[in-house]
Amino acid sequence: MSDHDATPDTAPAVAFFDVDETLISVKSMFRFLDFYLAAKGEGPATYRRLAGELSHMAAMGVAREDVNRAYYRFYAGESERDLTRWGARWFAQESRREDFWLPDSVAEHARLRERGTRTVLVSGSFFACLDPIAEELGATDALGAPVLVHHGRLTGEIAEPVIGEGKVRAARAWLAGRGVPAERCAAYGDHTSDLPLLLAMGEPVVVGDEPRMVRLAEERGWRRLPGPARTPAAV
Repeated sequence: MSDHDATPDTAPAVAFFDVDETLISVKSMFRFLDFYLAAKGEGPATYRRLAGELSHMAAMGVAREDVNRAYYRFYAGESERDLTRWGARWFAQESRREDFWLPDSVAEHARLRERGTRTVLVSGSFFACLDPIAEELGATDALGAPVLVHHGRLTGEIAEPVIGEGKVRAARAWLAGRGVPAERCAAYGDHTSDLPLLLAMGEPVVVGDEPRMVRLAEERGWRRLPGPARTPAAV
């Protein structure tokens, strides 16, 4: 039986899912930023400039958490209501792509829901992207970047990045309010930044073929699911 076919006999009480390249094939924050800027009448050059700034920060070794904070500063002063509306439009357009969803992960999510497992999306992305995805999947909840809002407008700051250990804190806070032990939970992720969450839960599942994640799955007997299809030019 392959890693993809093996399924646990007992369903977890709660399953936490990373989103980008775990449930969907794209990086939602960048795709939404491109859509948002176009909706505001900005040309492609603006997106290239802003995305380039973030890529340069990452290339210079800036922590992922700090790059994540920098991303949300692009939305300073923006209406929370407008972002919600744009998020719905972005999802309606994006989800029409044939390769938007990762079928194995989505099927796993559906099976868990059918077996009574509560499913929670946990991502460094934010409500504009996550809420329509969670609604479409029928997820129990979505834990994204806690953007700070003042008088209905984003300040450009977030309380804490939901990346790395931030995902663990968000998941544990969610569980604490419901009295569910982490040992009875599953976690799904594709990237090494998801490792703290996977290690904190009783049933880790690796999605995709990131080398370190694959190695850990093989060493520890974790289940695996396929990730996005890769091409030689993919990064």
